[in-house]
Amino acid sequence: MINFLNLEYFLVASEELNFTKAAKRLFISQQSLSSHISKLELDLNVTLFNRTSPLTLTPEGKSLAKNTIKILNLKKQSLKELSDIKDFKRGDLYIGISPTRGLSFLPEILPDYSEKFPNIHLHLFEGNSKELDLALLNGDVDLIVAMLPFHVENVETIPLCNEEVLMIVPDSILVKYFPNNYDKVKAQLEKDVDLALLKDCPFLMFNTRHMVRLIADEMFSKKQIKPNIILETDSIETALALSVKGMGITFYPKTLMSNKNLVFDKDSFASTNIYHMRYNKTHRTLAIGYQKNRYISQAVKEFIKLAKEKYENLIQ
Repeated sequence: MINFLNLEYFLVASEELNFTKAAKRLFISQQSLSSHISKLELDLNVTLFNRTSPLTLTPEGKSLAKNTIKILNLKKQSLKELSDIKDFKRGDLYIGISPTRGLSFLPEILPDYSEKFPNIHLHLFEGNSKELDLALLNGDVDLIVAMLPFHVENVETIPLCNEEVLMIVPDSILVKYFPNNYDKVKAQLEKDVDLALLKDCPFLMFNTRHMVRLIADEMFSKKQIKPNIILETDSIETALALSVKGMGITFYPKTLMSNKNLVFDKDSFASTNIYHMRYNKTHRTLAIGYQKNRYISQAVKEFIKLAKEKYENLIQ
């Protein structure tokens, strides 16, 4: 019978390809690690490592390393399922979400969830869309909350609400850049946003990893415009706050505009124009995603149920 501990130690050794480093990573002695590897080789009747310098995997070792990841993941999933069946009083929930979306979404969901299930230990993974997709693929999270589409195979999606990327234009920018035809330009933008009209205006943009930035870049590219970007930031809240103060034009998701945790009050928008755009990628869907081929715990099911109920109320 294969010992799971031997497999776990083998996997670390296969990653390090150095018994000294692997033993240090595992907080055991090199002699103990060698003993576990030798026992595994004996159980399987194969040689897993070429004891050369540097250490290398044999063909059998390469095959086992690939399958060990699957075996240990299946073990983890099985134990989770058994624990869930036995007792839903304790457990873990791993949620993947962007920092910006988390600021708006999580305060609406987690306080009620924690009150209802106080012994479920919550874990947050924060990242951009690519990082969230990868975390879901690798099993680092149980679910992700993000904009569709998810770029991961075998993902079940639970739509929550429609999202729209808005363009935020300070009135002071229009006054400064269109002193002779301010009223005409403002009326035109309200009817149909033409980015070419604003090409000389200053823009406040998010970093290139952010989905809103990718959408904006695509819009500029289609119009063959090189925007006058005067500032880039990792925080879309910073971009919005600076835009509201009149520094430049920015883009912002509509559902986050009602965020109770914004650091400025809604009166700040009195001198700001908020425009809808007729670009199809500015209209998207916020959803929860989880992998179909993984066990879905009761903790995940209850989170999805609560999120659907909350968002039905929030968008009415």
